[in-house]
Amino acid sequence: MGKAVGIIEVYGLVAAFVACDAGCKAAAVTVETFDKNKPGNPDGLEVPLIVAVKFRGSVAAVEAAVEAAEEAADRVSGVICKHIIPNAEDGTEKMLKLNAFDKK
Repeated sequence: MGKAVGIIEVYGLVAAFVACDAGCKAAAVTVETFDKNKPGNPDGLEVPLIVAVKFRGSVAAVEAAVEAAEEAADRVSGVICKHIIPNAEDGTEKMLKLNAFDKK
């Protein structure tokens, strides 16, 4: 059985690092590469960058990590959305490795 994945999208890179740190301290998880997404209305947002933090581990560990990450990110700039996939399919696994930080 594959590892669970928890994804949490936050506003800004600082919030992503704070969320990542809190999630890793809360549970035995590993972190996939951060991913970024520029929203369609960046001028209307206080922080014009969305960053996804992806945790991997057991379902219970990922749930704890995402919960801690959400609490931490809310104190910085806020959370857009979060989701937990208990056992990702092979195609989803491949997509989890992609990130836009490598693109110019």
